[in-house]
Amino acid sequence: MRYYPVYIAISMNFDKAQLQYFTKKLMEWHRVDNDRSLPWKEEQDPYRIWLSEIILQQTRAEQGLPYYERFTDNYPNITALANAKDEEVFRLWQGLGYYNRCKNMLFTARYIRDELGGVFPDRYEDILALKGVGAYTAAAIASFAYGLPHAVVDGNVYRVLSRFFGVDTPIDTTTGKKEFAALAEELLHKKDSASYNQAIMDLGATVCKPAAPDCASCYLSTKCVAFNNALVADLPVKSKKLKVKERYFHYILFTHQGSVWVEKRTGSDIWENLHQPYLIEAKEPLTLSQLKKSASLISLPKEVLSSMVYEGSLSQRLTHRIIKTYYYKCELDKQDLPILTKGKWVDNKALKRVAFPKSIVSFLEKKSYF
Repeated sequence: MRYYPVYIAISMNFDKAQLQYFTKKLMEWHRVDNDRSLPWKEEQDPYRIWLSEIILQQTRAEQGLPYYERFTDNYPNITALANAKDEEVFRLWQGLGYYNRCKNMLFTARYIRDELGGVFPDRYEDILALKGVGAYTAAAIASFAYGLPHAVVDGNVYRVLSRFFGVDTPIDTTTGKKEFAALAEELLHKKDSASYNQAIMDLGATVCKPAAPDCASCYLSTKCVAFNNALVADLPVKSKKLKVKERYFHYILFTHQGSVWVEKRTGSDIWENLHQPYLIEAKEPLTLSQLKKSASLISLPKEVLSSMVYEGSLSQRLTHRIIKTYYYKCELDKQDLPILTKGKWVDNKALKRVAFPKSIVSFLEKKSYF
């Protein structure tokens, strides 16, 4: 499991305060602002909860809602469903797809009727043993129907946890599934598992959405790693769909009598609060001639532009990005260049005490700046 304190993935453990903050703020949002209304949310009948969860596998809530209503109208309890004809049940299911779900649902209904006397099991392990029921569905039924302390882990939960904690372990791997399940269990509000599970699923469905998440209104955004490091679009990670974006940074080391001009990176982007030389980012690598003609430099005096020389390039791989850096040196006769406004001049001897991204450190060391 990897994390992003400044978009440099390092191993670490979550502290207790961080875990408690997440659960507290999530429950606060659920109590105060979560107004998502669905008929199964307040349900405690294990049959109806099970039915809703089977329908919602691979299906959005809005699409599944009319199916849930039709099934509960036609089959108000599990025995009624078990007694129904296959053709009748499959007709009601029509349009939902993934018909194995319907087949398994009928099998389970009849198993409970014939083997369990029509009584839905009330232990997590027994619920999990039902055909068509996985860990997520078992946890949902156990917590919503019986208040048992089991955390749900679905696509919404993966997304919320990976973004808030900055976890880039692929969610479609065995390792990822185990790690997220363990984290979810650690965060679970043990005394009110039903509310907690509903809250995290609703947050993922209505606020922390896959596209265009409403981070501005999120109770958790203040300490969300993805939000504060511009990683919302990058998380969660799927190993089979990993797309690596290349960015091209052109750094100009303006120097003057043994000192280098540097500025601090601001805004919600990679390497926030770290320093860098003067930067021009482009959609593609620029030649020296192209760089001199860029909007940022074209107005500089000719003697300044003519002194600019190429010094080399390096690459740094981040989880979803490759940062390709190109370095140029420009020796100045004086320090008051108009474009150097928000940074500072640092003596070469003091550069070691300045925080830079790894790629810049490598370059400065290679060129013996420190």
